[in-house]
Amino acid sequence: MTGKHYSGGCACGAVRYETDSAPVFENHCQCRDCQRRSGTGHSSFLTFADRKAVHLTGKVTEWRVMGDSGKEKTHCFCATCGSPVYLLLDVLPEGIAIHAASLDDPGQFNPAVVTYASAGFGWDRMDPALAAFDTVLPR
Repeated sequence: MTGKHYSGGCACGAVRYETDSAPVFENHCQCRDCQRRSGTGHSSFLTFADRKAVHLTGKVTEWRVMGDSGKEKTHCFCATCGSPVYLLLDVLPEGIAIHAASLDDPGQFNPAVVTYASAGFGWDRMDPALAAFDTVLPR
């Protein structure tokens, strides 16, 4: 338990989620895939270790792509309005990465790092106080 409740969903409200679990990772990702999907310079995520602790409702459409890890990522977005809501990663099979902007209170998002900073654009400036990695986190 975190003492915090996280809830959110898509723009039209057809897809919703909620959890009282704590995110294990919060980041901005500037990889080219995130740029294309978001229509801007990055995507921002709260990653939860146990997807079963996140209650999901509504119908999503899935789009699977190969990640740099060689494992697939499944992008899940609202089947009605198209808003990106969450991401499933084969590299973290029990986890779920929630799009920060889909939170009912986006102020709950507290990023610690920027991943794929090497792919970032000058016009998409990140907080210089955040740790930045050229790709994913070092192993």
